[in-house]
Amino acid sequence: MSPVPASAAPRVAFFGSPAFAVPVLDALREQFEVVLVVAQPDKPVGRGLKLTPPPVAARAAEVGLPLAQPRKLRGNATFEARLRDSGADVAVTCAYGKILPGSLLAVPRYGFLNTHTSLLPRYRGAAPIQWALIAGETVTGTTVMQTDEGLDTGPILLQEALPIAPGWTSLELSDALSAQAARLIVEALSRLPGLTPIPQDDAQATHAPLLTKEDGFVRWTDPAPSVVDRFRGVAAWPQTTAFLGGARLKLSGLTVAEGQGRPGEVLGVEAGGLTVACGEGAVRVATVQPEARKAQPAAVWATGAGVGRGTRFDLWEPASG
Repeated sequence: MSPVPASAAPRVAFFGSPAFAVPVLDALREQFEVVLVVAQPDKPVGRGLKLTPPPVAARAAEVGLPLAQPRKLRGNATFEARLRDSGADVAVTCAYGKILPGSLLAVPRYGFLNTHTSLLPRYRGAAPIQWALIAGETVTGTTVMQTDEGLDTGPILLQEALPIAPGWTSLELSDALSAQAARLIVEALSRLPGLTPIPQDDAQATHAPLLTKEDGFVRWTDPAPSVVDRFRGVAAWPQTTAFLGGARLKLSGLTVAEGQGRPGEVLGVEAGGLTVACGEGAVRVATVQPEARKAQPAAVWATGAGVGRGTRFDLWEPASG
């Protein structure tokens, strides 16, 4: 990236929390003066419930940037004063994880810019990467938008598409979008205040809510490509879960395979995996992990569990209504 002239460079407050946002913070601090980093509070992690800072907070502490971790934003006059006193000309949000009240949005003179990992107005919400994959999209992208009080409804300032490689899961797509977001937000800030806001077409909006554990449950009655797309979308969390005789199994390495049978029926067990029929076609499962045990090659698990051709996984369908 070419350096931004110091005389034109806005001072930046950065709001972010997870590992996804760390490359964005790093790109900003290479090009601009980051006067404040804001992350979610430390949370208990692991079996020992050790209080652990989110990755953005840890990165800020590591490089010596001013850090705030307010528990709430709405009605928090102390934090609002700290943001104002920081001298930030603009605030940038990237996967911060909290709703921003209108009083806070008005503090920096250029307001808040958000990096959203979809081509808005499609996939507004908390999980755009995951739902784009579940829906079988082949292209997504990053949008830099001016934040308003709605849910990803603000006007678009910059937008760039990103093709989704066929084998990518949410893990690989997150890495690619994180790098794209870092580059695009630097471009956006470099062009302030010359960017023209473009209102979103609300009629074209789709939504991407937080995932639940049930979103990872295999729908064997779906077509095989849809089963694989769901596996790709939930790879980071909650991962893919199937049921056999009521027992939960984590499945991974799902690919489309040849075959036809009753949904959930095992069509074959080979060294390369387990072939299972779907509503249309079949999928091959490379790895199976029973509850409280380590993951193992699907063929090894099948042999030990007495699973073979004709065995049928439990069918699960989301509740209607």
